[in-house]
Amino acid sequence: MPLGDLLFYSYLNLLLMENNTPISVEELKKRREEILEKNEKEKKTTILGRIAIWITEHVGSMGFFIIIFIWSVSWLSWNILAPKNLRFDPFPGFVLWLFISNMIQLFTMPLILLGQNIQSKASDSRDEADLKINSQAALENETILLHLENQNKMMMKILKAIEKQEKDEAKKS
Repeated sequence: MPLGDLLFYSYLNLLLMENNTPISVEELKKRREEILEKNEKEKKTTILGRIAIWITEHVGSMGFFIIIFIWSVSWLSWNILAPKNLRFDPFPGFVLWLFISNMIQLFTMPLILLGQNIQSKASDSRDEADLKINSQAALENETILLHLENQNKMMMKILKAIEKQEKDEAKKS
């Protein structure tokens, strides 16, 4: 949460305590909706970002590892064990296999990093929204406590007024 927002909420809490006047429920709901709307806007990513996230999630999986492992074992086994006239990537160099493997690595590594950066930004945005909502909840709790405190004061005044009225009536009779 930016420092400005924290200062704003702290200032708001001080105002509440000094004036002893709670914020209305409508105002509290409006603030919560603003926080949630801002978080929803920050969630949206471009189509390229979504592709990068998809690649990050799928390339970083056991399924992808198994596919690459089976492909490598099949490729190397074929080019070692197949009849010489059917081999297309000669042993021991496996130049074509190395080239393709390196190209896969070169293309997937930056995409994975990009996807992780996007996921990290989304996580940071969620964390910031959670902090704002928690601050808002603390403010709502303070507001509820102020309402209860005000009600308690009013009930005590009413009770004292009733007791005084009963004493006055008792003196008259």
